[in-house]
Amino acid sequence: MINELIIKTLPLVPKSLVYVFAKKYIAGETLDDAVRVTKEFAQLGGMTTIDVLGEFVRSRERALQEREECVKVIDAIVKHNLPTYLSIKPTSLGLDVDFDFCYENIKYLGTIAKEKGIFIRIDMENSPYTTNTLKIYKMLREEGFDNFGFVIQAYMKRSMDDLKNLAEYKPNVRLCKGIYVESETIAYKDKEKIRDNYKELLVYMFENGYYPAIATHDEPLIKFAEDYIKKNSIDKSRYEFQMLLGVREYRRDELLKVGHNVRIYVPFGEDWYGYSTRRLKENPQIAGHIVKAIFGIS
Repeated sequence: MINELIIKTLPLVPKSLVYVFAKKYIAGETLDDAVRVTKEFAQLGGMTTIDVLGEFVRSRERALQEREECVKVIDAIVKHNLPTYLSIKPTSLGLDVDFDFCYENIKYLGTIAKEKGIFIRIDMENSPYTTNTLKIYKMLREEGFDNFGFVIQAYMKRSMDDLKNLAEYKPNVRLCKGIYVESETIAYKDKEKIRDNYKELLVYMFENGYYPAIATHDEPLIKFAEDYIKKNSIDKSRYEFQMLLGVREYRRDELLKVGHNVRIYVPFGEDWYGYSTRRLKENPQIAGHIVKAIFGIS
């Protein structure tokens, strides 16, 4: 109840105050900020993925602008020889405008990135976009683009079928629990069911030659993955752990110290406020934690 009230009054909170919370989880407003954060984490032995903030674009002009921002990220990766890759959201590149238009934008980025040896992660958004996002990935692979990966959300009931339908590509898959609010008809709501499905999906990927990017901050899932990797003597070249910038940094560094590959998600851009408030609205339960963080309440 209190969290819902906080969400409703969020527009009244000064942006400068929201930024007190947001700045820990966002590199900054510029690409230089993302480059800086990536270099800093590289000194610890880690890797990143860089994302230009912006989604749910509904005009061709804006989608083309987003595409050019992504090209700048690719150029920066090459220029600074960064241990990172590009993450993209289909809706930022025009999926709400026209499917073919979006596909051509992503293919355009893929062509540039492939020439420079750079990987691209196609992020997964909410359920209206799932089928078309996976369709885009499959079309790209059929055209010979092997420098793309996608995301699977463990709370979606369809996820195992989606993995199996793309098994021929032995894909690079970021496995996360899922953040968007979805109907219980298509998504698991119980925390333990989500965890169980996450474990099943992860084991399936390991057993079938996929490259899992184990994206979670959930300690039971991290421990499960570590134990499975150790028990089955899986070489670290076959997987990596992923976390969000600013989240569970101590645990992240522990994973690095014991020899795992670790990558953090580094978002940047002028849309930091929209990104932050959207995430709060999607997850009202986080609002209370944010207020505590802002005001130093333990």
